Amino acid sequence: MTLKQLARRGALALLMLAIIAPAHAHRAWMLPSATVLSGDSAWLTVDAAISNSLFYFEHHAMNLSGLEIIGPQQQSLEAVNQARGRYRSVFDVELSQQGTYTLQIHNQGVFASYEMNGEQKRWRGTAEQLKDIPAAASNVKIREIDRRMQTFASLGAPTTNTFNSSGVGLEMQPITHPNDLFAGETAQFRFLMDGKPATDLNVVLIRAGIRYRDQVNAMNLTTNNLGEISVDWPEAGMYWLEVETQQPGKNVEGATRSLGYSATLEVLPL
Repeated sequence: MTLKQLARRGALALLMLAIIAPAHAHRAWMLPSATVLSGDSAWLTVDAAISNSLFYFEHHAMNLSGLEIIGPQQQSLEAVNQARGRYRSVFDVELSQQGTYTLQIHNQGVFASYEMNGEQKRWRGTAEQLKDIPAAASNVKIREIDRRMQTFASLGAPTTNTFNSSGVGLEMQPITHPNDLFAGETAQFRFLMDGKPATDLNVVLIRAGIRYRDQVNAMNLTTNNLGEISVDWPEAGMYWLEVETQQPGKNVEGATRSLGYSATLEVLPL
């Protein structure tokens, strides 16, 4: 192992911190075996992990307890053959209807840290459960968390039923369908914050394979007054997209609200 790799490993922290930490510390992702499929039916297999290098297993398997699979008619599907190893989780999905499937993990909750009897404590729950924190606790810091991670796959022609906004947290509303991306072309995406245009936010896009190149070569884009970005895809491959922001607490007075959205997108050659 190189000194550079050792330094990276030293920066890693606990799994939950990875979920709520900024992008430069860890990256949480799902990697589908394909995003565009054909035929009457097909199987999709997905890896899910948390790592420094994108789509490379070197830190922690993803917790799949919050996994949702939404079919073309907005029906819920079951992930089968789930397994969790040291560095990655895996699952399969049978695509039996034509159209687009959205796979997502949406983490919400309230996190707190406080001091009690000279010890640093951590707490996780809901806004209603904050009363469980001891009244004698000091230096109480509270964060509301809302983070959504997605990827998409289409069997046959892409459809749009799975992109309806929930009006909660950060969401992406494709203008260009995420299963219709090609190198050399321009794609447009709109981001919403609680159902309204998410303006002036930094969107990061990174192509897979950073383990094998010296530079991350991230693309940084800013959402306009409609919450939209335009992406000129430089080359084909898997891309990881992320946008993060913070604002005052929505449900807890005095808290900080941390919101994030990430997605794995496949760009195909022309």
